[in-house]
Amino acid sequence: MSLSKATLDSLRIERGGQPTPPKSPLPVLAAVGAVLVLLAAVWWSMRPKPPVVRTATVRDVAGASGDHTVLDASGYVTARRAATVSSKVTAKVTEVLIEEGMRVKEGQILARLDDTNVLASLRLARAQLDSAKAALAETRVRLNEAEQDLRRQTELIAKSVVAQADFDHATADAMAYRARIEQQQIDVAVAERQVAIWQQQLDDTILRSPFPGVVTTKDAQPGEMISPVSAGGGFTRTGICTVVDMESLEIEIDVNEAYINRVEAGQAAVATLDAYPDWKIPCKVIAIIPTADRQKSTVKVRVGFEKLDPRILPEMSVKVAFREDAAAAAAPAGREMLLPKSSVMRAEGRDYVLVTREGRVERRAVTVKSSTAEEATVSAGLTAGEKVVVDPPRDLADGAAVRETNP
Repeated sequence: MSLSKATLDSLRIERGGQPTPPKSPLPVLAAVGAVLVLLAAVWWSMRPKPPVVRTATVRDVAGASGDHTVLDASGYVTARRAATVSSKVTAKVTEVLIEEGMRVKEGQILARLDDTNVLASLRLARAQLDSAKAALAETRVRLNEAEQDLRRQTELIAKSVVAQADFDHATADAMAYRARIEQQQIDVAVAERQVAIWQQQLDDTILRSPFPGVVTTKDAQPGEMISPVSAGGGFTRTGICTVVDMESLEIEIDVNEAYINRVEAGQAAVATLDAYPDWKIPCKVIAIIPTADRQKSTVKVRVGFEKLDPRILPEMSVKVAFREDAAAAAAPAGREMLLPKSSVMRAEGRDYVLVTREGRVERRAVTVKSSTAEEATVSAGLTAGEKVVVDPPRDLADGAAVRETNP
């Protein structure tokens, strides 16, 4: 069967007139975005970074406490009662009964010395005492006999039975024995004193603690010689050990005489040990030694701890902040602020600080009323809670961006 030409033409597909679909822009945009990200990363890595600064918060003097620091000073922990235990005689050490760190009581035996010669002399003195007592007892018997003979002679002479010479002889014998007893009583007393001397010397070979405390050093060993004075070069010790009364610990400070007027007896203070910098120890001034050191231009001040603690040890380094009492601190009417002294800068005759605000620094003029070694008191220019830059770099300009870090 044949199809007509019109039918075949209707079935033909026209290809030349169909439009071409558009190309997608995504690859181009992705390439441009990658280039922009790369450029941003390069710029971010190469841009100047703001310096890192250390900041501190400004504190209100009146709001912080009823008193504030008027003087800071350094000193050492010392013991009012500390003794190097030695001997009264030169002798050899035979026994040492202590070690460093040991607690001892008053009268406790610390060491023993060689007592061989002393013990022999004590035995001899005791034997001499026994001999003197025996001789005295014999003389008393002789005196009793002489007195009985004298009584008989007295009765007989009254009856004219014996001669006067016999009576006189009996009288002389009785008087002689009485005199001999007095002499021998003195000899016994001397012998007793001699025994006491040697007994004391024997006791001196036993070294005891003079007071309760802690042994801090052990200076001699068994077999070494010990003497109350330095003798024999390096072969003779002058002490067995050192005992410290831990209940007598206090602080000794050399205060510059220009600032001694800020310290008075009974004044409150706060001590900080270098070994424990975060531990604030309440203290009080015990006394100001009424003399100055001509060489150092200082005056010694004694400061006592309100409460002792086992962590406080002799010869520790300590810093003391002397406080002003509440009445004196409340006298000024203005609002005073405390800040680190190292945050205060000076230029063109004016004091200023750099205050941080939203990542930037602002130069602020301040009025410094007083300062210590670590802190400054500002009477104008700052408010409590603001942050200032500590030890700011000299090239840090007003308005510069910074990154803060707290101490």
